[in-house]
Amino acid sequence: MNDHRAPSPGGATYKLQKALAQAGLGSRRDMEELVRAGHVTVNGAPATIGARVSAKDVIQVNGRTIGRSADSTPPRVILYYKPEGEIVSRDDPEGRPSVFDRLPNPRGAKWLAVGRLDFNTSGLLILTTSGELANRMMHPRYELEREYAVRVQGRLSPEQQAKLLSGLRLDDGMARCEAVHDRGGEGANHWYHVVIREGRNREVRRLFEALRLRVSRLMRVRFGNVSLPRRLRRGQYVELSRQEARQLLVSLGLEATSAATVPGARSARRRHPASRAR
Repeated sequence: MNDHRAPSPGGATYKLQKALAQAGLGSRRDMEELVRAGHVTVNGAPATIGARVSAKDVIQVNGRTIGRSADSTPPRVILYYKPEGEIVSRDDPEGRPSVFDRLPNPRGAKWLAVGRLDFNTSGLLILTTSGELANRMMHPRYELEREYAVRVQGRLSPEQQAKLLSGLRLDDGMARCEAVHDRGGEGANHWYHVVIREGRNREVRRLFEALRLRVSRLMRVRFGNVSLPRRLRRGQYVELSRQEARQLLVSLGLEATSAATVPGARSARRRHPASRAR
């Protein structure tokens, strides 16, 4: 009789926590808590921390069989051009449109948003079926850069730009920009590109508000080394190929396989229209 820690023959094996995380259920640490709480079974037997599974093992969470990816199959990753007027949530008491309304069904998993964009912010939103990948990109420890295009009414003075770079005190502590680039403009409006690392709630808007400058438009154009595809339109998404997803994992230290530098999103091969036009 097979012990649940010794999976049935089925080729390569990998850790249970990784299988759960790749199914989009959360980070590996979250999955360890799920196992400890007795919510996970492998081949009908209660799972334990450190169990290894293969493609032939049946993994269930609260009685529901989950889909999973082996080491050779990277998780799915989507780059979505979020328009203003959508929330990054599946549940909203106000019934506002959600980014998840436009996405395909990942079958056996769920889409996890890598960070959020508020209702009035547009731009790059990365979604994945891997809780581990999402956690790695969002965790403050890794300090991945977030680049935003900011349109303000007025212009930054040299003193204000210096304050953005040196740091401003906000309600939740000091915050600063890693870089500020003047992108020009006409009339009363002026564009800047700013780079931050923390990604706190409404951080860019609050930084400019602290300088008494009103942000009239805000768009994320880059997260880490993934950029918003230039040809992608608002409300559309592109799915990375398996090779591109694998390269992204490598760049984040999540996979040992050697790979070339992660390409810009512009090189993604599959481009899909939004599920409904707007």
